[in-house]
Amino acid sequence: MNRRKLVQLMGTAALLPVLPFSLSQAKPFSGRRVILLELSGANDGLNTVVPFKDHRYHELRPTIGLKEHQVIKLNSQFALHNSLKPIMPLWESGEFAVIHGLGYPQPNRSHFKSIALWETGGDGNRGNRAGWATHDLEHAYASSELDAHGIVLGGGMGIFSSGEGNWLSMSSVDQFDNLQTPATKITTSNNPAMAMLLDSAQVLQSSLTRISSKISNHKTRVKVPGGRLAQQMSHAINIINSGIDVPVIKLSLSGFDTHENQTGRHQALLSQTANAIAALKKELQKTDQWDNTIVITYSEFGRRAIQNKSGGTDHGTAAAHIIAGGAINGGLYGEAPDLGNLLRGDLQFTMDYRAVYSRLLSDWLKLPSDSFASYADNRLDQLLA
Repeated sequence: MNRRKLVQLMGTAALLPVLPFSLSQAKPFSGRRVILLELSGANDGLNTVVPFKDHRYHELRPTIGLKEHQVIKLNSQFALHNSLKPIMPLWESGEFAVIHGLGYPQPNRSHFKSIALWETGGDGNRGNRAGWATHDLEHAYASSELDAHGIVLGGGMGIFSSGEGNWLSMSSVDQFDNLQTPATKITTSNNPAMAMLLDSAQVLQSSLTRISSKISNHKTRVKVPGGRLAQQMSHAINIINSGIDVPVIKLSLSGFDTHENQTGRHQALLSQTANAIAALKKELQKTDQWDNTIVITYSEFGRRAIQNKSGGTDHGTAAAHIIAGGAINGGLYGEAPDLGNLLRGDLQFTMDYRAVYSRLLSDWLKLPSDSFASYADNRLDQLLA
């Protein structure tokens, strides 16, 4: 292969930033997948899953705290923000769960640093370089067994940071409808750096060809109405329905850094989130893929318990997150932070977020290794059917 063709092929990777291929063992793809939904900017968990009966909640948030007529009750103590109404049918069918108080030791309130910790599985004492799922997925699935180890449809690639694996980014599935990739003959080289580049080019070319073929052969396109997240969810659904073998898909919705005028902004963002998840279930049920799919939210941190003077909330620590899917045993999991036991005005986390990662890797994706097994929490034993 001459230099021009190599550059041409790798130039195609601008659409799909692919890291060097994996040397992992061959394992057939199980068909199970996780959709990671980043609520970028730090979602206010306390106004998402609301302790509406706790008088301290209303004392901490006299104006932005939600009243009983503004929430949807889950039980006698907790409720959802009323803009999450579109996903209430999942709660009623037992396919939607809340995990209380997720956080980590020595919390960091920097957006950049804390999201990096969440995406690599670190904490305030130590960080990691690789994405939290990359090592275990790469060592479970050879690149030849998947069309991609993971695909980003929104937000950055930090969650897929890796020295190996086939981790892709795309803005639209339509990019790959009858995509023409340069015909190349991949050769070998005695130069280690060039050999690695050639191996990566081979994986890229093979991945592009398979993905383009599957998308082109699946003519039915789903279009979820709504904003930015709806568009990303449309692409995720079309990826799944096209039969693309990928165990992790990442979406992102920004705007959750609600320092001021939080009420209306938060309502609109949660509405987008709920509508996108509801659409995911509706469309994947049609193709019998809902039972193979889990969607879970994450965010760099929560918001402070007390509202600020601008009608918003500042950077905090722990927060509740939501998880849904055909294999989820719905309910409330873990322990909500005690509003009477704040630490310098912040909620104290009651469950390490990496306990959730452990469940996804071992119990859901059934990977032979689980990098976060030491964080396993028996309060999540019944989360997955």
